[in-house]
Amino acid sequence: MSKILINWTDTYSIGYSEIDNQHKKLVEMINVLYNAFSQGAVENVIRDILDEMIKYTDYHFKNEEKYFEKYAYSDAQEHIKQHEEFVLKVTDFYQEYNRGSETLTYDIMHFLRDWLLEHIKDSDRKYSSEFQEKSIVEL
Repeated sequence: MSKILINWTDTYSIGYSEIDNQHKKLVEMINVLYNAFSQGAVENVIRDILDEMIKYTDYHFKNEEKYFEKYAYSDAQEHIKQHEEFVLKVTDFYQEYNRGSETLTYDIMHFLRDWLLEHIKDSDRKYSSEFQEKSIVEL
């Protein structure tokens, strides 16, 4: 039986299907990693999942940032800074793991979960609200 760390619900939706679908993909990656970890099979998948997560996160962040520029988002710099800090943290973990000095722990799984969900509910909602105030219906 598969274990999941995050149950996607509409409470995480920011109201733009393109971004919501990307968030769902990130949730799915975290859940795959968590399931493998919970079943003791993480060594078989961790490098591939983390590599995919780093690449997909980069794609997702660049996509959001494209809209920040296009629609002149007022808090873009702070939001981009959060993206950069997350990428650095995950990249550092990945590099440490590849050197054999880091192991996957529940703390890391919870960091991924907590950061993503808090980022969606706080930071992403801010730009979503601003875009909606500007009558931007679809990205």
